[in-house]
Amino acid sequence: MKRIKSLRVFLLAAMFVMAFASVAFAGAQDFVLVNNTGYPIYVVNVSPASSNDWQNDILGSQILGNGQYCEVTFPTNGVQYWDLQAAFEDGSSLSWYNIDLLSVAQVTLNGDGTASFQ
Repeated sequence: MKRIKSLRVFLLAAMFVMAFASVAFAGAQDFVLVNNTGYPIYVVNVSPASSNDWQNDILGSQILGNGQYCEVTFPTNGVQYWDLQAAFEDGSSLSWYNIDLLSVAQVTLNGDGTASFQ
């Protein structure tokens, strides 16, 4: 009986550790991307502002429909300013530069080419 109680306590503690481990490994730059452009977005590239090249498409094979959102996560690193580019079905794209992702939790891309930050 004592052994079963110890096992339960151990399993409960392990569950708490695993639940909070993902938070510990998340980057401070993580944010929610909201598509309010009026069009589906086919490609989203996010790169450090200091980079001259766009990083890989964070959507992969997914399409971010108008009115939809996705969570963008980063490995832990200290880069503060990022550039973001969204590409559409017709090949056109919009870009936003020097976004301070350490102070932003949500980026909303608007149809007039602006972005809102919360």
